[in-house]
This record gives sequence, C-alpha cells and structure tokens, in this order.
Amino acid sequence: MAQLSAQKITPVQKVALLMIALGIERATPILKNLSETEIENISIEIARLQNIPVEILSATLEEFYEMIMANQYIIQGGLNYARQMLEAARGKKKSEDLIKKVEAAVEVSAFYLLQTVDDKQLLNFLQNEHPQTAALILANLKPQQAAAILSEMPEETQFEIAYRVATMEKTSPELIEDIENVLREQLGSVFGGGLSKTGGVEALADILNSVSRTSEKNILSSLRERNTELANEITDLMFVFEDIAHLPSSAIQTILKEIDSKTLALALKATSNELKELIFKNMSERAAKMLKEELDYLGPVRVKEVEEAQKNILETARRLEEQGQIMLIRGEEEELLE
Repeated sequence: MAQLSAQKITPVQKVALLMIALGIERATPILKNLSETEIENISIEIARLQNIPVEILSATLEEFYEMIMANQYIIQGGLNYARQMLEAARGKKKSEDLIKKVEAAVEVSAFYLLQTVDDKQLLNFLQNEHPQTAALILANLKPQQAAAILSEMPEETQFEIAYRVATMEKTSPELIEDIENVLREQLGSVFGGGLSKTGGVEALADILNSVSRTSEKNILSSLRERNTELANEITDLMFVFEDIAHLPSSAIQTILKEIDSKTLALALKATSNELKELIFKNMSERAAKMLKEELDYLGPVRVKEVEEAQKNILETARRLEEQGQIMLIRGEEEELLE
C-alpha cells in the first residue's frame, strides 16, 4: 500500500488519485486517450493506493482544477491574459507557479494548444507557409483535424504537403525552433520544445483515411506519378471503400447494421456491380430488395454526395474496429477466414 504525503506524491500518483475520484464511468474515456505505457503506470498506482487521506485527495483535485483553469485562460487570451486572470483570482505567487506548471505540461505535447485553434484560422496560416512547414504541423495534429485542413487546400498544395509528410525524416531542432517562433507570433499561443513527430507513410495514411475521396484520389495519383513504391506503401496502410469487398461476411453485416439505407444507396452509386452484389448478399432479402429499389430511384447525384456517404461508412467501419467489433483489411492484406 502506498503511503502518501502532500510533499512526496508523484505526478503519476496524482493522476491515479484523479481517476479514482472520477470513478470508472468518467475515467475510462480519459484513459482511452493515453498510451499503453501511461495506462499501465497509472493502473499500477491505482492498485497500490488505498485509504487515501482526505486532505491529499482534496489538494490533488484542487491542483487539477487550477491547472484546467490556467490552461483555459491561456487558450482564450495567451500567456499574459492567463497570468492577469490568475493573479486576480489566486494572487501573484500562486499564479506564477500555475503558469510554470502549464508551460511544463505543454512542453511534453507542444501541439496540444494548436489543436484547439479553429481549423479555418489554421488553414489560412498554413496556406502562406512553405509546404515543409505545413507538413510538419499537419503531421503533429490529430489525423481527422489534419485531414479536414488538407482537404480544403488547393490540389497542387495537397500533393506537395502530403509528399513531404510521407517522406519526412526526423526534423532538425533548428527548424522546429523556427516554426515554434512563427507559431507564437502568428497564433499567440504557448508552445514548448516537443515538436518532434517525424511523419512518414503511417502518418500520411492516417490523414488520407479521413480526407475527402476527391482529395485522397488526387493525392495518391500524384504520389504514384512521382514515386510508385511510396504510393503503394501508403495505400497498403489505408482502408479504402473498395476494401469492404475483402472483409468477412460477419464484418460487412456488422457495418451495415450501423448504416441507413439512403447513405448506403448513395455510397454504392459509383461502385462496381461486384461490390453491390456482395452488399446485397449480406442483407436480408427484404432489405436487399428495398436497397435495389432505392438505387433505381436515386437518379443523378453529385459526386460530393457519393463521396460523403462513402466517408461516413468508412468512419463507421473504423469506429467499429476501434471498439473491437470487427477487424479491417487494408490494401493487399490477406483476407480473413470466418
């Protein structure tokens, strides 16, 4: 059993205390966003902690609340604004201590605050930057945020940035420092020295999995013209709409349960007859008949609507995979047996 004191409690123990205080239902979504190593370390501390003194638990929760407020102030108005607000609420000494803790936390994950910037603001910023700078920044964002921004860029810019993400090697500290200085000046937020994610084919595959179908096709086509081997390597890591044909029947049926008939009809509008027949086979006779009728009555549709429907189905498939309900097959992976 760990014997805690307010002076000797470690950061991991503080997180463990917070998880205990939140309870299983609220703590679980938080833990899902952590790495396996972090979860393991926190779980070990949770198992060790028993008979926690009330004053230590209260002090930990108060510190957590203060950190959240300090971070929120920084996001709203930058470092000086946060310092002024905290000084008014907590006094000068307390506010300085909180600011230092927040800055230290940001240094571990330098792009945390960047992920809170409005996508349109970030898009405007990146459009005026060199593709290498934009690639480094996008490689450090969450794939869905990076995909949304990349999809809005001009076609030729999309390829230049995507190519640099895929071929990016470890970035020099000097370049990182230069980019951080620009970010501080342009976006008015606090960034530390942790911008070290290197990109690569896996990073680009994650981004392309979430971009619009038009952007995905344009980028992959341009990549294939410049470097066929690289394009194939990226495609092998992606799960695209046509890969549904390689899934076991049970996985297809699980996905179909989550999709409404209109979305499914739109998604199938531009697919091969083989894929359509496969979908029909994995539906009840009545449902298949209704889907065929909906396809017949659909008439001309915008390409954008078809792409959006396919994207919705892909997002559902990836969510089901994350939940452990199905296993997706990407590119040329060997098909799974039932």
